[in-house]
Amino acid sequence: MAVTLSATLAANEDIERRRRAGERVLHLAFGEAGLPVHPALRDRLAAASERNGYGPVAGTPGLRAAAAGYWTRRGLATDPDLVVSGPGSKPLLYGLLLAIGGDIVLPMPSWVSYAAQADLVGSRPIMVPPPRGEGGVPDPDLVTAAVTRARAAGRTVSSLLVTLPDNPTGRLATPETVGRLAQVARDLDLVIISDEIYRDLVHDPAAPYVSPADLAPERTIITTGLSKSLALGGWRIGVARLPSGRHDLRARLLAVASEIWSAPAAPVQEAAAYAFGEPPELTERIARSRRLHGLVARAVHERFVAIGARVDAPQGGFYLYPDLSHLGLGGSTELTKVLLEEHGIGVLPGHAFGDDPAAARVRVAVSLLHGDTTEQRMTALGSDDPLRLPWIAANLDFLATGLAHLSPPRRGTVRAHRQGLAPAPCHG
Repeated sequence: MAVTLSATLAANEDIERRRRAGERVLHLAFGEAGLPVHPALRDRLAAASERNGYGPVAGTPGLRAAAAGYWTRRGLATDPDLVVSGPGSKPLLYGLLLAIGGDIVLPMPSWVSYAAQADLVGSRPIMVPPPRGEGGVPDPDLVTAAVTRARAAGRTVSSLLVTLPDNPTGRLATPETVGRLAQVARDLDLVIISDEIYRDLVHDPAAPYVSPADLAPERTIITTGLSKSLALGGWRIGVARLPSGRHDLRARLLAVASEIWSAPAAPVQEAAAYAFGEPPELTERIARSRRLHGLVARAVHERFVAIGARVDAPQGGFYLYPDLSHLGLGGSTELTKVLLEEHGIGVLPGHAFGDDPAAARVRVAVSLLHGDTTEQRMTALGSDDPLRLPWIAANLDFLATGLAHLSPPRRGTVRAHRQGLAPAPCHG
């Protein structure tokens, strides 16, 4: 089995190495939320720092009750016994793949770790593109045929996965698509894993949001965490909501967890319980974060549209997925290399997300444009017009200049741009 470093983490390390060497690089390759920890969470963690026992494998009763309340407030009545916590939603997803078994249907493109984790557990992913203009869901009209073919070839297909809203496209599947997919899962007897870690970062709070658990609760698992909505990526805490009555699945997941992570860190669980309780100061922070991510993502979208890229407007999280094939610069690997080495713009190639390597599509993450320092990021969070802040404006100008120089006939101007005749980006 060939195991390599995650594409997102590898890109982050490469970009940071280039920056230490003095290169100007606009970091659009890493999906870190890029915002400060809220002081109330920091205080809760400090107060719990002496909690040093392993605790229950499923997580503390307080955390599980708080997570159950979080889902119940969103219309999904949840028994705390159906909640399992882990050191991030990523390990929980891995544990679920082991616990469920069989092959899995994934959207194409989809987050880099889904297919990689499937490979690690011996599950062969079945990649199915989304409906046109959507992201994060395999097209229901194509899933039935794909699963039928796989089963006819002797494969065991047990599950499908959705991301609402999506990484890498930044799009949110429509309620109608989610409804059709839930029915397909019923018809094919598939477990649905719904990764909803970006749910609270849908840019328009009034946008219709339907989870598969609303429509097929008996077969839907939801995973989420605090790394995106509250920028706690380094704290590593996540929770999963299991279907009612699936005690067998819960037992298998806990068995996996007991052998891999034992239990999440006790102090972090205490702070997470507070966060999932949604006190006013944290809901306000999430609202400000959602607004900031949306404003910056739309500004970046405008820069790509200006050079003729085909790119759907972002609806959630902090991602875009532009298609630059009109420039004739090759596939996603070649395009990514040109952007980084000739223009100082770091992105991820679409093929890392399961896309066709020949397609000139890349994943753009905007969340590290908010500032270099805690002071700058807090200012961005509180600003009525963050796009006018000098460091964010400089980042957007640097991006616009680099993109404008991508057209092959004008590549003679690239070196002047890289040597500092364009505004320098904030390295955030």
